[in-house]
Amino acid sequence: MPPPRRRVLVVDDDPTVTEVVAGYLDRSGFTVDRAADGLAALDRAHTAPPDLVVLDLMLPGLDGLKVCRKLREERPVPVVMLTARGDEEDRILGLEVGADDYVTKPFSPRELVLRVESVLRRAAAQPVQGPLLGGGGITLDPAARTVSDARGPLALTLREFDLLAHFLRNPGRAFSREELMTQVWGWDFGDLSTVTVHVRRLRHKVEADPAHPRLITTVWGVGYRFDAPGAAGAAEDQAPGTDRGGAGA
Repeated sequence: MPPPRRRVLVVDDDPTVTEVVAGYLDRSGFTVDRAADGLAALDRAHTAPPDLVVLDLMLPGLDGLKVCRKLREERPVPVVMLTARGDEEDRILGLEVGADDYVTKPFSPRELVLRVESVLRRAAAQPVQGPLLGGGGITLDPAARTVSDARGPLALTLREFDLLAHFLRNPGRAFSREELMTQVWGWDFGDLSTVTVHVRRLRHKVEADPAHPRLITTVWGVGYRFDAPGAAGAAEDQAPGTDRGGAGA
């Protein structure tokens, strides 16, 4: 018997967007439910619990942030948010309330399907076995998927956890955003601002002073590096005269 089709709930008040997204997901082997507003989305999620929700931020009645928060209060359903291009604050808020990823409009439906598949793979993956990872006062347990530092447990999203684990496994090595997208997200193409936003959010959770990061540093002209105290190469690659935090994220 073939495996059951996974169920995706698409929530958007634009019928054209919903139709296109639903069509691509259906052809990719998903069962698709639809909702045009926040209240209908919650009702549908109760009636037929989805394996993942594609959720627009701008919805009538109950906006996407509130819908995401309510969904995640009940069960850990993966959420991919749809946001308007340039609304970085909305993307950050979406990640904060529990979204696993986001796609900016206008978007490629094929890219959205790939991201949906990627989030579902990671959500269903068996915990990675192995020793505890540590550095910079952080302790990460890959099997239990827990993270803590001197302040106590840290609440990380799915992607933030995977990104931090990747940095801890490779201290002192600089990664470009393209490399991080391939090695952490598993995508060969996509909006690189996804990496930038996740690095910024991760810094806010692990750095003592996110405005002047000392753990996840920006490497001039390259990307990012985890500088655990004592890590080999922790002071290499930084451009002369630049702040260790670099410019921007």
